[in-house]
Amino acid sequence: MRTVRMLTTAALLGAALLGGAAPALADSPSPSPSASRSGAAPTEAGTAFRTAVAVQQGQRATASASTGDYLYWVFPADAGQRPTVTAKVTLPDAATRHGAATWRVDVYDGLRRRQPCMYGTQSRSAGQDAATVELSCTLRPTVAWADTWSNDPLPGSYYIRLTAVSLPDADRGLPFKAEVEPAVLDTGGAHAVDGKLATPLGAKSAAAPDGGWASGWWTDRWVWTGVGGLLAALAGVGGYALTRGRGRPSHVPRGV
Repeated sequence: MRTVRMLTTAALLGAALLGGAAPALADSPSPSPSASRSGAAPTEAGTAFRTAVAVQQGQRATASASTGDYLYWVFPADAGQRPTVTAKVTLPDAATRHGAATWRVDVYDGLRRRQPCMYGTQSRSAGQDAATVELSCTLRPTVAWADTWSNDPLPGSYYIRLTAVSLPDADRGLPFKAEVEPAVLDTGGAHAVDGKLATPLGAKSAAAPDGGWASGWWTDRWVWTGVGGLLAALAGVGGYALTRGRGRPSHVPRGV
């Protein structure tokens, strides 16, 4: 009975610890801590990488521009975060337009390498009578370190570029309004790797996330490792208790 109680206690303890780690691996978006930062969201955009306007995680930036312009924003993403960029374009009045237009949002890392979208509607065509067009791009989870030849997303600045990639020439220059919002999902230790960058890529282009860069040094990977070691140790103790000798029976005469 003692052994059974010991193993039951170990199982309950492991379940409690694993249950505490599960939210870090949940695949549902949660409000970004940076969204609570004080300060007004940007109301303009840059026209190139060098003039990109900084926006925090969870902030909704707006801008007014002319159709055909390239709009740029920049935001930070730390190790273990999976960025998602959403964009909404309020199109010029339909009466002033001459046909359909295709809009596109792209995301680049601190080395200005375009990052592929895991999913989302990165490009969309809007008919002449459409009032708005909405786009989104979810990147791969950011890792703390990667080989130089790889295109893995790394901690640092991420640039958003929004523009119309196809439209009638007569519609160039028409005014439109844009909204973009970068958000991140913390993926926990599922994508943790060994190694760390000396400096986040393009870190000077965007303010650091809450807690500073590489704030995610603690991940639920530590919890899983600790729980696994604890359960293994308790299983070894329980196995020994079940298999060890029970001593000499009391009814056996001495000397036999």
